[in-house]
Amino acid sequence: MDLTEKIKKARVLLSSIIHITPLQYSYTLSEWTSHPIYLKCENFQKTGAFKVRGAYFKLSQLSDTEKEKGVIACSAGNHAQGVAYAASKLGIEATVVMPEFASISKIEATKGYGGKVLLHGRTFDEAQEKALEVSRETGKIFISPYDDLDVIAGQGTIGLEVLEQLPEVDMIIVPIGGGGLISGIASAIKTIKPEVKVVGVQTKSFPSMYNAIAKGKVELETSYETIADGIAVKKPGKLTLEIISELVDDIVLVEEEEIASAILFLLERCKMIVEGAGAVGIAAIMYNKVLLKGNAVAILSGGNIDVNLISTIIERGLTKSGRRLRFITTIPDRPGELNKLLSIIAYVKANIISIHHERLNPILPIGSVEVEISIETRSKEHSEEVISSIMSSGYKVSII
Repeated sequence: MDLTEKIKKARVLLSSIIHITPLQYSYTLSEWTSHPIYLKCENFQKTGAFKVRGAYFKLSQLSDTEKEKGVIACSAGNHAQGVAYAASKLGIEATVVMPEFASISKIEATKGYGGKVLLHGRTFDEAQEKALEVSRETGKIFISPYDDLDVIAGQGTIGLEVLEQLPEVDMIIVPIGGGGLISGIASAIKTIKPEVKVVGVQTKSFPSMYNAIAKGKVELETSYETIADGIAVKKPGKLTLEIISELVDDIVLVEEEEIASAILFLLERCKMIVEGAGAVGIAAIMYNKVLLKGNAVAILSGGNIDVNLISTIIERGLTKSGRRLRFITTIPDRPGELNKLLSIIAYVKANIISIHHERLNPILPIGSVEVEISIETRSKEHSEEVISSIMSSGYKVSII
């Protein structure tokens, strides 16, 4: 059975298992780019990501003997949850090796779906080595997150859904980690409508597939820092590299700050929570990394993001856009002095978020108080107006 037939088989099997996720038109992105932009919302999928598609289809194809042995997988989080969920539905014992620094929310969710979690290594690749070792020692069936035809076929069902939801699609923009998602989507799309352009997106922190295609050889990446942990893969899959080389039209790279901006955009303008890996396609659109063609669909591959990371992204995003300002100044330690300063801020209509007084700083002159103030402003211009008004009243200001 070829891959296209597997994808069709997976579509039938999964129809009663997974959600047919919505395809939403983005008015804002369409207006910005002068192209119709649609969002395929796999962040609304069961377990919060597309991975359950491939995981369930793969486990469903195991023999009874293989199911009795149990399965082991490796994952930064989404494949872990997909395998745990699928295994619980199919009555299979599942163990997942996750990096030690995996998102706490993803670890707990995996356990919640019934999976056993083993933390090992700093990266996905180190976790994968451990999972393969456990598989050899115990006989458990290793479930690859991407380099497996059944897994790829499960992910490819997204391509069939997009074609049904938007028959006039001209371009699909897909995140790439190990390459299972884009391999499945490209296989489905190119078989039925080969003129559709398929573009992959990676973070510059882990450009493994990009480098393998561009340079013609696999180079192991050494970066550990990315907010797109779901695609932080140092070595692309063998099967996926072959499929991507043949079917994918282009691969582009995005910066970490661009991904953060995309997450904030989706949260604020689209009212959707999307993790870093799921937001790379939007980052590529927002920062003109792709040459758009006709009706473009961006795959939002998952929404499993740690709430602490969301908080950090929001704070940094507001600061970067000039809507959040923190500064330090010094005032005399006398009644009414703080009120004078706050009156200036109120006059320019900025909203005070927090105030902190510090009298014990040894470098302060006696009789002075250091005040740290965090305020909410409308824009960079408004922030500049606030600072100018404070300084023109005789205060020295240091922006944090």
